Amino acid sequence: MWVDDGFQAVIEAALDSLPVELRARISNLELVVEDEPPPGQRLLGLYQGIPLPRRGHNYSAALPDKITIYRGPLERAYGHDPPLLDEQIRRVVLHEVAHHFGISDQRLIEIDRY
Repeated sequence: MWVDDGFQAVIEAALDSLPVELRARISNLELVVEDEPPPGQRLLGLYQGIPLPRRGHNYSAALPDKITIYRGPLERAYGHDPPLLDEQIRRVVLHEVAHHFGISDQRLIEIDRY
């Protein structure tokens, strides 16, 4: 299937596709790739942390927020079509970054971005 460099390159390209103003606002965020989600969870990606709009003046010395992209489910679902796999990796990365900016799943559905 995918080699590590190709998967990571698609993730980096997705982040690079963000407008400069948004990229500059990303703060205290770690993005990692793991092979599989936790047992029993059907996830392609996961955001964990305190979204930017909810960070108050007491937000300091906090551990980084974390976006995890799960390689296995993405490759099983879309790996048969490399361009589709790239598109879905990009979609998942941008979806999770939206959560970092405080955009909920409901709002993503409303704006047709889920």
